[in-house]
Amino acid sequence: MTGKTRRPPRLFIPTAILLLLILAGCATKASKPITKTGFALDTACTISVYDKVPSGTIEKAFAVLNNVGYRMTIDAPKGELINVNAAAAEHPVKVDPELFHVIQTALHFSRLTDGAFDLTIGPLTKLWGIGTGGKSVPPKAKIERALKEINYRNVVLSSADHTVFLKHRGMVIDLGAVAKGYAGDRVKSYLESAGVKHAIIDLGGNVVTIGPKPDGTPWRIGIQSPERSRGDYVGVLKVTNEAVVSSGQYERFFDYKGKRYGHILSTTTGFPVDNGVSSTTIVTSSSTDADALSTSVFALGVKRGMALINSLTGVEGIILTSNKQVYLSRGIATDFKLADSSYTIAPQISVPAS
Repeated sequence: MTGKTRRPPRLFIPTAILLLLILAGCATKASKPITKTGFALDTACTISVYDKVPSGTIEKAFAVLNNVGYRMTIDAPKGELINVNAAAAEHPVKVDPELFHVIQTALHFSRLTDGAFDLTIGPLTKLWGIGTGGKSVPPKAKIERALKEINYRNVVLSSADHTVFLKHRGMVIDLGAVAKGYAGDRVKSYLESAGVKHAIIDLGGNVVTIGPKPDGTPWRIGIQSPERSRGDYVGVLKVTNEAVVSSGQYERFFDYKGKRYGHILSTTTGFPVDNGVSSTTIVTSSSTDADALSTSVFALGVKRGMALINSLTGVEGIILTSNKQVYLSRGIATDFKLADSSYTIAPQISVPAS
């Protein structure tokens, strides 16, 4: 878990999604990767291992991904999460320790951000359906009704028997902003237990690295340009044994009556966030934490978002804005190199948000 806390205003976010580009030059002549690409967690995932591993190791890593997806997706018919949501206001539901841990983690971030991250965002994300078939703006009355059902304080957890209880009917836990990050951490743990020391796990934009590159140098991750085609990047980030997760409105959206609606939603207004931020990137040792924080920071905006990043131990971040400014957290400047001359590095934000 991360360290110090702030109390930003109550905004939210459903899922973190942005293409991160693993730049060429990862392999050396002495070490070329074993790579597998497959579909899991509703996205294309690629695992590249630069060590000799037993046959079937990467296939087992994909089984780990699918297991997380089957059990922690909001509408997974075989998952326990759907049972938790169905029993809202009726009775607690016992879940397995792993799912309990993920829900507990999501509740931690809900408290950490004072609701900027809210694991009960489900009524709003289901109403809009952005990325899952939604193509129009929901009626105002339905948005207001969904907002009333969102409140992480009404989630009751019992560590003694691993039960989850939602106090009010209509509440829906949505783990979309942590499940993919958690899957990345689980795959990393599995691969390390199999002896892997150099690897890249790319879960549709959530990137997790194991160790450095085989030659001992950091991995180079390109941060996708929000305005340009996939593969064009604003800058290059150097990381070793860390997770890199980004959020943006341009990967999941729909256009309606001449206006674009992205998937990152505000629980203050019930509408997609529109605050001048075009993407956020979080770098930290935990993919789960990075997943939750990237969408939180996007919703909070530049000042409060960067204040949150700078308040947390072991967390760094990058915020890109629609006027092409790049805001960097205090410790990331030496690891980030700007590659797009249309962007400008903004001055450090030295005064924390009130």
